[in-house]
Amino acid sequence: MPKREVEIVIISDVHLGTFGCHAKEVLKYLKSIKPKTLILNGDIIDIWQFSKSYWPEMHMKVLRKIMKLVSQGVNVHYLTGNHDEMLRKFADFEMGTFKLQNKVVLNVDGKRAWIFHGDIFDITMQHSKWLAKLGAVGYDSLIVINTFVNFILTKFGREKMTFSKKIKGSVKNAVKFMNDFENTAASIAIEKKYDYVICGHIHHPEIKEIKNDQGSVTYLNSGDWVESLTALEYNKGRWEVFYYKPEDFTNIDVDTVGDDNENLDLKVDVKLLYQALMK
Repeated sequence: MPKREVEIVIISDVHLGTFGCHAKEVLKYLKSIKPKTLILNGDIIDIWQFSKSYWPEMHMKVLRKIMKLVSQGVNVHYLTGNHDEMLRKFADFEMGTFKLQNKVVLNVDGKRAWIFHGDIFDITMQHSKWLAKLGAVGYDSLIVINTFVNFILTKFGREKMTFSKKIKGSVKNAVKFMNDFENTAASIAIEKKYDYVICGHIHHPEIKEIKNDQGSVTYLNSGDWVESLTALEYNKGRWEVFYYKPEDFTNIDVDTVGDDNENLDLKVDVKLLYQALMK
């Protein structure tokens, strides 16, 4: 199957190391494309909820695929988020075409794109981090319960349900969280004269123009790989949200050992890395 050539790919909120992560789908997507630049916009590894007892091989395969892309000369920017914030003390680390950063300003065909995770605009993160962490654990538990319920519903020929989307949607609508997040990001980007502001964090894929009395900016959000299964793609002067559809990836095999696991001198033991970061 020929790989799609894409100029820029942005994914965020993969949450490797949690039950809700769709690692197999992420891997299939990464194996289907040939990007010039890959931006991992935060919460790729969920260090908040990292467990020594839960790190499936498929999650490691995603990391190996990313390393493979680096070895092939793809520009990879890993931007830190709140769930992998412990990596922030290593910001500005570079290894070949791999860069670890907190944010990046990218030149996109003569326009400036301001890219960062976005947790800085989350009031809960700023003032009640312990509450946010507690919520993250509850959210992951909800995903496990939802998976079991959907298994039963499927057996009886019923439509699947998404508990977390319904709960998050009702709460966020009540406090206008997403609108506040988007408008805050946009207003600062307009003030700084950026053409694009690109975030993750709120798990809601979006591309839209936001205006105020000072000007306008294109706001983009890459969504997530827990519920939405989305990415942002830029090609031939156009941004699009890519939505993962299982039927489009039936010919991509990720279960057998392939070239992403071979010929890589660098082996990453994520558990040891986590222990080192905790010191």
